[in-house]
Amino acid sequence: MKNSLSHDVANLKLAPEGKKKIEWAGQNSPVLNLITEEFSRTKPLKGLTIAACLHVTSETANLMLAYVAGGAKVVLCASNPLSTQDMVAASLVVDYGIPVFAIHGEDKKTYYQHLNKALDFHPNLTTDDGADLVSLLHTERTKQLVELIGSAEETTTGVIRLKAMAHDKALKIPVLAINESDTKHLFDNRYGTGQSTVDGIIRTTNILLAGKRVVVCGYGWCSRGIASRMRGMGAIVTVTEVDPVKALEAVMDGFTVDQIGRAVRYGDVFVSATGDKQVITLAHMKRMKDGAILANSGHFNVEFDYDGLVKLAKSRRILRNNLEELVLPTGKRLYALGEGRLINLAGAEGHPAEVMDMSFANQALGAAWFVKRKGTLQPKVYVLPKDVDQRVARLKLRAMGMRFDRLTQIQRKYLHSWTEGT
Repeated sequence: MKNSLSHDVANLKLAPEGKKKIEWAGQNSPVLNLITEEFSRTKPLKGLTIAACLHVTSETANLMLAYVAGGAKVVLCASNPLSTQDMVAASLVVDYGIPVFAIHGEDKKTYYQHLNKALDFHPNLTTDDGADLVSLLHTERTKQLVELIGSAEETTTGVIRLKAMAHDKALKIPVLAINESDTKHLFDNRYGTGQSTVDGIIRTTNILLAGKRVVVCGYGWCSRGIASRMRGMGAIVTVTEVDPVKALEAVMDGFTVDQIGRAVRYGDVFVSATGDKQVITLAHMKRMKDGAILANSGHFNVEFDYDGLVKLAKSRRILRNNLEELVLPTGKRLYALGEGRLINLAGAEGHPAEVMDMSFANQALGAAWFVKRKGTLQPKVYVLPKDVDQRVARLKLRAMGMRFDRLTQIQRKYLHSWTEGT
C-alpha cells in the first residue's frame, strides 16, 4: 500500500484494524465527541499547526481528530517507543490523512528522529506527554521558539520537568499543565493508571495477584490508584514514600508503609510510579528474593535501574512478550517487565477510553484557550481555569446519565457572608 503523505509507520496494511480501534475508542469518548462537534462549527484552531508527542493509541487518535475538526493541521509522533499501536498509526495515515512518525519498539535514535520530523512541520502549538518536544525546542531547535504560541503537557513527569525549567528561567514559552486539572489527575491518574497498570502486569505475567506481597513505590495520584486496585485484586499491599504526609495518608487508607530497603526482602511484585529516578536501585534488587517481579508505571524507564540490572545479569531471556528473566551471578532470578517502561502501555493498551475522554477534552479545550490568549502569556506554567475543568466534569456526568445539585440563592449568599454565626 503506497501513500504519498509524509510518515514513518510500521505497516500501512494494518490500517483497517486500526480504524476499528479508533472508532471503538470514539464511541466511548462522549465528552471529546461533543467538543469535536463544537470545534467543527467554530473552527477555533483554524490555520494552526499542532505537533503532538503522545502515546500513539486509539484514544490519542480521537484527540487528533478533534484538533483537525477545529481547523488545525496535525502531526503525531510517539512519546514512548513501546506504547505505539502500529495499526492505529497506520489508520491515521491512510484513513485520516494525518502524518504519523511512530513505530512500536523503535530504538532511541529513531525516536529522536521522529521528534525532529514532527518539529519539521513548524508547529504553532505542541502537545507533549513527558515534555520531550519542549525540551528539544529549548536545546536543539531554539530558532523555532518564536513560532510557538505555547505547549500543553499531559503527564506528571512532564509537568515536573517544565516547572524545573521555569524555576531555572530556562522556559521560553508558555505551557499549560493539563495534568493539574482535577478532571485529569483525579481520574486519569487514579482510575486510569490504577486499572491499566494492573491490566499490564496481568497480561504480561498471567500471575495471580491475590495473596501476593505487592510493593507500590509512591503514593501520588497514580500510586493511589495502583495500590487501591491491587488491594481489590486480593494483593497484600505495602506502600513506600518519601513524603511523611503521603505516607501517613497511605496508613490511614489501610496500607502498610515501609522503607524500600526493608520491603525488598519480602515483596513479590514491585511497581513504581513516582516520577523520579533510582527509586529501586541495583543494591535493592540484589536483596530481593528469587522470582521477584519489577514493573514501572512512571513515564520514563528510570524508576528502577533496569540498565544496571542488565549489566549485572549473567544471563537473560524473554519468556513472554515484555517479560524478561534476568539471572544474577548468585543464581537469583528477577523478572523485569517492559524494559522498565510504562507497563500499562508496554504490556497493555493504556487507560480506558472513558478516562482519556476527560484528559483529552482538557487538551482540546486547552488548545483553544491558548489561541484566545495568543501573545498575552508569559513563559511560565499555567493551569486551565476552574470553569473549564468544571465544564468537562458537567459534560462527563451528563454523558453518564448522572445529575447533580446546584447551590440555591440562599446557600450562595451564606457562603459569601460572615455575619451569621451561632
